[in-house]
This record gives sequence, C-alpha cells and structure tokens, in this order.
Amino acid sequence: MDSTIQMYFANLEAPDKQAQYEAFNQILAVIEHEVDWSYEVWDELIEGLTSADNHKRSRYAQFLSGLAKSDPEKRMLADFPKLWQVTKDDKFVTARHALQTIWKVGLAGEEQKEMVVGHLAERYKNCEDEKNTTLIRFDIIQALRNLYDVQADGSIKQLALDLIELEEDPKYQKKYAKVWKNV
Repeated sequence: MDSTIQMYFANLEAPDKQAQYEAFNQILAVIEHEVDWSYEVWDELIEGLTSADNHKRSRYAQFLSGLAKSDPEKRMLADFPKLWQVTKDDKFVTARHALQTIWKVGLAGEEQKEMVVGHLAERYKNCEDEKNTTLIRFDIIQALRNLYDVQADGSIKQLALDLIELEEDPKYQKKYAKVWKNV
C-alpha cells in the first residue's frame, strides 16, 4: 500500500470532519478498481464492523464491499456474515449504507454473487416486521439493479421482478418497478 492510501486511512480518524470525508471518498474511488493491498487492511475492517462508532461500522462495511473484488483468497465467503450483520445495524443510516453497497461483493465471483443475491432475496421476503420495510426493499431492488447493470445477468433481473411481484401495496410495487424501467 502506498503512502497516499495509508494517509487516507489515517485521515479517517482525523479530528477534522472534512478531512475524514475527503479520505472516505478517496478510498471509495480507489477501490472502484482492484487493488493489491486489500489484505493489509482486511482484518482491521472486519474488526471495525462491530465498533462502537456507527460511522466506522458504516465506512468499513462500504470499504469491504468494494474490496471484495480484490479478494483472491475468497475471505469474503467466510467473512460475509459479519458484513451482512451491518445491514441490520441498530442505527438505520448505518444499516442502509451497508445495504446499498453490499451488492459489490457480487462482483468478486460467481460464489460471491450467489451468496449476495441469495441474502438480498431472503431479506426482501422476510423484512415485513422490520422498521423501514419499504426503504429496505427499495434498496434491495436497487442493489439487484446495480449488480445487473455491471454483469447483465438475466437471472438477477428475473429475480428482482419476481420479488417486486411479492409486494402487496400497488404504490410500492410501482415504485420498485421504476428501478427496472428501461431494461
């Protein structure tokens, strides 16, 4: 890992919120592509998923989702339950940030894609008793669309459309369907 990336990670703990925000955005930009330093931070990121600091949990979940494509050892297959747990965080904004980026794990390979898609589908079907069900379902449908946009896997599209059909409220069914308009 070069010194610039190390500085970004160090700045996540800076007292200046603007420096933290810039570091966060720089790391997200860098991990849009495969990197060769993922394991230098992997264990720290996994540990941070249970931090008392909800901002850290959110950031680290987003970083791990992005770094999954830089995981040739397939550690994510074993570590995914820890990452998935953040999608159910007590702080809804933290949970939502994790849920909105977890689809990126599916870019790491077929096993990872199946795992993510399976978890998303199961959550969609079983989140009726959760607070903010409609937002959770919307984020799941959007996550499936994001994955589809990158991989053009027709089974993902069909799954999303099948899930949308499960929605009983026509208002929300229509809202979710808009995500898949023009496909």
